[in-house]
Amino acid sequence: MKLINYVILLIVVLALSCKKEKSAINNLPNKTETKKQKQVVYQVFTRLFGNTNTTNKPWGTIEENGVGKFNDFTKKALEEIKNLGVTHIWYTGVPHHNIIGDYTKYGISNDDPDVVKGRAGSPYAVKDYYNVNPDLAVNVENRLKEFQDLINRTHQAGLKVIIDIVPNHVARNYKSISKPDVVRDFGEDDDTSVVYNVNNNFYYNPKETFKVPVWKNGYTPLGDEKHPLEDDVFPETPAKWTGNGSRLSQPNMNDWYETVKVNYGISPEGKKDFNELPEGFENENYIKHFNFWKDKTVPNSWIKFRDIALYWINLGVDGFRYDMAEMVPVEFWSYMNSSIKMKNPEAFLLAEVYNPVLYKDYIKKGKMDYLYDKVQLYDTLKNVIQGHGKTDNIPPIFQELKGIEHHMLHFLENHDEQRLASPEFAGNAEKGKPAMVVSATSTTSPTMIYFGQEVGEDGSEETGFGNPSRTSIFDYVGVPAHQRWVNHKRFDGGQLTESEKQLRDFYKRLLNFTISSSALMGNYQDLHLYNRTNTENYNEKLLSFMRWDEAEKVIIVSNFDAENGYHFNLKIPEALIKLWDLKSTKYQLKDQLYNQFKTDLVIKNDVGYIDVKLKPLESLILKIQ
Repeated sequence: MKLINYVILLIVVLALSCKKEKSAINNLPNKTETKKQKQVVYQVFTRLFGNTNTTNKPWGTIEENGVGKFNDFTKKALEEIKNLGVTHIWYTGVPHHNIIGDYTKYGISNDDPDVVKGRAGSPYAVKDYYNVNPDLAVNVENRLKEFQDLINRTHQAGLKVIIDIVPNHVARNYKSISKPDVVRDFGEDDDTSVVYNVNNNFYYNPKETFKVPVWKNGYTPLGDEKHPLEDDVFPETPAKWTGNGSRLSQPNMNDWYETVKVNYGISPEGKKDFNELPEGFENENYIKHFNFWKDKTVPNSWIKFRDIALYWINLGVDGFRYDMAEMVPVEFWSYMNSSIKMKNPEAFLLAEVYNPVLYKDYIKKGKMDYLYDKVQLYDTLKNVIQGHGKTDNIPPIFQELKGIEHHMLHFLENHDEQRLASPEFAGNAEKGKPAMVVSATSTTSPTMIYFGQEVGEDGSEETGFGNPSRTSIFDYVGVPAHQRWVNHKRFDGGQLTESEKQLRDFYKRLLNFTISSSALMGNYQDLHLYNRTNTENYNEKLLSFMRWDEAEKVIIVSNFDAENGYHFNLKIPEALIKLWDLKSTKYQLKDQLYNQFKTDLVIKNDVGYIDVKLKPLESLILKIQ
């Protein structure tokens, strides 16, 4: 029977049965997927991955604390990442950004610590988009070639490459020494006598000079060290607006003072000095979007960032993660992403967008492939893990995102968020297990993990700029649990504790199941809300749902309770039994994570019953045999 007939049958049966049983079923078939395989992104902070130095001196120099290199991603390392169940690597911090280090003999200017966060610098204060961070190269003169070699090794390992593009802002001292001759630098042709011009790359405060923020709470750049350039002065006249939108010539220390805001043709009053997309154009494909912009005049910043993206695509990069994409107009993304897709239709385009009201526009009008599912699924799972929320709040999220759920990338860690194992989050990486199962299996969207997450890294190092609980992205640091897996660059986990080995084994089993399961690219149906009102010993610490396609049917049950196990008869309502076209008999179910737990789906009077026993923090992925 075709799917549409099943859906009609489900609606009819629900209508007939609503008087007989108290049901909280919401029909949510997910047939929005365009990929045949679940995608898994491994975010890695590139300069930290291969660093085996364990000194971790606060504000330590590159010589004291060490740094990883592109060459640390050996064939063996990449094979191990691939075998974890990964399809894409997001190499974070690749474009040349501000750092405190002397590379002047290579023609690279020194950076002023008054406008650099940390000693190793923020990867989101890019100084030169046409080259890579010199810290990451063994031979600095050959740094771009070393990254190209890494791209090739990554592809040979069967993985795709993602890097950052930060369109909203650039470093205060942006100057490319590597750009092609035909490229003009950001700001090079700006009219600095005015606040705004549609083709200026920046916004200005004419006749005013930039002033370094007033440091508070004992903070000084580089801690106790006095650097020759640390003098509370950074020469910038006229002053530019700051990256987070501050118009002050002296931004606050909590502003993104190390960056300047890029102008995309929106006046200070909010007027858009560019064409807007025609009504209904959100339903057109990227080819139509590309053709729409071909004969239009667009602001100069649009052209610059499009050319940057195509430069990296031509070097073999397979996609981008766009920082703070919602701070840039959606029309630009239509222009940018359609240009990229014309070059590489399979490019992986991921955006940092936090406002749910904007999701559909950035996906449909902006032609984004994926957005962070942060404020809904991540925040809700975090509350459940910490004991502040109930699993009852999870199923409604998928209903709210109906139609775009495939485009919402799921994660429990990234460079901006607290480590699961940190005391500020869960205090124990084990508590993330049920949430990881839910995050990775509930929709057709990609899953992302952050390097070290799979071995329980807790982000506790005091390294300089910023607070612990997040592995520092601003300073040179060793990542202890991850280093135990690196094991002197053997990449074999030889120094991991037994619990760390078991945790990594869990991630490997889970992620490999997700990329091989056809059911996870098919349909979804919540079971949780129905069982909350119809099943004894089933509570707000548990979660259950079904995933299926024509070839595979699985039922996923998770226990978020770290103290208690549960034994209950999970019920599958009559409508869903008929939807799956199951008969009144017994079906064997086998867990797909550890292949040890077996039980039966017993159907009586057209209702299914599954005898489930869950240990604390345990999940089962039960496949009908």
